[in-house]
Amino acid sequence: MGSSIEPELVAAARSGDSAALDRLLACSRQDLRRYAEYHCVVNDVEDAVQESLFTVSRKLTDLRSIEQFSSWMFRIVKRECNRMRRAWRMLTNQDEDERLAPVMTSAPLDWRLQIARMFAEIPTHYRHILLLRDVEGLPLEEIAEQLQLSLPATKSRLHRARSVARELLSDPEAPVDFSDL
Repeated sequence: MGSSIEPELVAAARSGDSAALDRLLACSRQDLRRYAEYHCVVNDVEDAVQESLFTVSRKLTDLRSIEQFSSWMFRIVKRECNRMRRAWRMLTNQDEDERLAPVMTSAPLDWRLQIARMFAEIPTHYRHILLLRDVEGLPLEEIAEQLQLSLPATKSRLHRARSVARELLSDPEAPVDFSDL
């Protein structure tokens, strides 16, 4: 998970501490929402998160291992997204709807190779911030905390990283000068 959940907090919530449960659910909400955005129809994301948080609060005592809390929670939200998708299909009597199908584009091999080359050539600190923001989808505040940077410095580094990436992708044959970065 992006934000780390302390095992002590999970243990306290599991043992019946309602304040700990409230903190645990509040800390988990953003990660669940981000995960649900990939597995649910856009209109169902918030409902899936709410139902999942409710399920977590009811079934937390059933959790066998505190260390498995994050993966357990993500399985709950994914199951909820699937349940909502099945309910929609049953309600509408339709087998498939294009808004439910994942967006699948078959990127040509040369484009995938260009992306791989760009990530191989870009300086490590730029690669890291691009992966955190554009691949993992972390919020800027969380990235700043992970990289131990101020928010303005994080925004600046992300902007420079995207500029360098665009330059590398726009002309794959042109050499890029990283000395002033």
